[in-house]
Amino acid sequence: MSDIVHNGSSHFDSAAVPRTSASVFDIFLRFLVIGATSFGGVVPYLRGALVTKQHWLDDKEFVEMLSISQSLPGLNATNMAILAGQKLRGFAGSVAAIIGISLPGAALMYAVGVFYLRHGDHDFVTAALKGVAAAAVGLILSTVVQLSQKSLTGKFDFVFIAMTVLAVNRLHISVPRTLIAVGIIAILFHHPGRAHKGSATQ
Repeated sequence: MSDIVHNGSSHFDSAAVPRTSASVFDIFLRFLVIGATSFGGVVPYLRGALVTKQHWLDDKEFVEMLSISQSLPGLNATNMAILAGQKLRGFAGSVAAIIGISLPGAALMYAVGVFYLRHGDHDFVTAALKGVAAAAVGLILSTVVQLSQKSLTGKFDFVFIAMTVLAVNRLHISVPRTLIAVGIIAILFHHPGRAHKGSATQ
């Protein structure tokens, strides 16, 4: 993560795109659309809306917010909404974003919950849920690939990825503990003093 900060915005194509301003209503409307149209994982839709379409954030900021969201309790979608809204319009932006992204899902999931309670044991419902799960994994994977191309600038970043996967999937260490441990190692490896010392010797 610190490698992203140290290397600056030159590694992020979206950073070169001029920023656009956002009103509180714009934030509410955009997150309302995200909440109503996101399929499976919300992260690809967040990046597509906030970085690619609206240019409210760049990839560097998006990755940093995503890292914070994943490191704290709660859902990534709501955490990201609060962070992005606060950055764009302060407290009012956070409130608008969290209401916008939560409202469609709350209403839709209530309706789906009623339907699933009555028809969840049918074969066509089971088959549809399997298809949705596969599509959601594909969407998340596509976003991971896009972000990795922009944010993984050093070979040791892949070592940190491998350490995280090994700790969570094989050693069954909790996600917060893994993120804290790997984060500390990454900070020690990428700290500015080390980078400055390395550049001075060249």
